[in-house]
Amino acid sequence: MTNKDVDIADYEKKCDSILNNNEVKFAGLIDSSGNILAGGYKKDAVPPITPEQHDIMRMEIALRVSKRKQFDTELGHVKYSASRREKAVIMSLPIDEKAMMIIAEPHINIDRFAFKIITNLDRQWGDYNT
Repeated sequence: MTNKDVDIADYEKKCDSILNNNEVKFAGLIDSSGNILAGGYKKDAVPPITPEQHDIMRMEIALRVSKRKQFDTELGHVKYSASRREKAVIMSLPIDEKAMMIIAEPHINIDRFAFKIITNLDRQWGDYNT
């Protein structure tokens, strides 16, 4: 396995662990095209958007994760990115050429939750050099 490959079974477990948080509706590993490689919606979650909208959102997140890398030299690597909306928080955490995407309740503490996710992914704040 190269450093660009990930263990999908391991990420299924990590997504399940993230989904154990009551505030999380979706946790998934997506590739550079926005395809879901692991994870998904919590079994009892009502998706806040249609499947078509979710496809578009995943593609946009994958594109944003890729585009943000152009500033890594000047600003450092992105550890996570989040959008707080009225009805949901959308987060992405880059993992090599992939990303962990999370949809959570709007009242979640983004920074505290991001730290928990990074810990769950077995990374430290400084481990983002790819």
